[in-house]
Amino acid sequence: MSPADMLIDCQDAALTFGRGPNAVVAVHGAGLRIRAGDRLAIVGRSGSGKSSLLHLLAGLEQPTSGTVTWPGLTGLRDIGLVFQGDSLIPALDVVENTALPLVLTGIPDDRAREAALAALALVDAADLADRLPEEISGGQAQRVAAARVLAQAPRVILADEPTGRLDHATGSRVLDALLTAADETGAALVVTTHDPAVAARLTARRAMCDGRLASADDADADRVDADTAHSLGEPS
Repeated sequence: MSPADMLIDCQDAALTFGRGPNAVVAVHGAGLRIRAGDRLAIVGRSGSGKSSLLHLLAGLEQPTSGTVTWPGLTGLRDIGLVFQGDSLIPALDVVENTALPLVLTGIPDDRAREAALAALALVDAADLADRLPEEISGGQAQRVAAARVLAQAPRVILADEPTGRLDHATGSRVLDALLTAADETGAALVVTTHDPAVAARLTARRAMCDGRLASADDADADRVDADTAHSLGEPS
């Protein structure tokens, strides 16, 4: 495998918020390498540190110790992040929100809009194009957030609980779109989830619990899936 295939290299990265007795360690010394074509689920319950780890991988947070580097990327613009919470700009309509990352990189408005509309269609949200964020539901906003990343065609897609606010059928379509986009562009796809059904659709899984990422050869991913399913009242 060539060095260019190594997109993100996370070495013993830790993330601590606060200082002294009030300090909270969100991520404990995580080791993770993301290569071109990877399909990885990071599995764990809410509060396990999954989002914090994703923010480290995206460069949104700097590790307190350890390192995160991006050897195979030309810049962090090569990373597309689907946020877990609301991330749309209230003053822009849906298609403008979706096209914004393209416009910011200098792509002409008409081409950016065309790409945005195509991406919205992939997640069954084309009918929302002219609405403002306040006029759509939380689940619809999550689909738009996914479309915004799809329009970018990044080399790495980081999706933080992308189906968490969606019903099963809609969530499945959003995951289909993310997988299809990654397949078509050769991008790596990393998804955080507490849903065993979502994790099962990716080729590799890493469990996360209390800020600690299990090693690649650890069977904890299966245990976390089972524990999560039990806590949700689902069959494991």
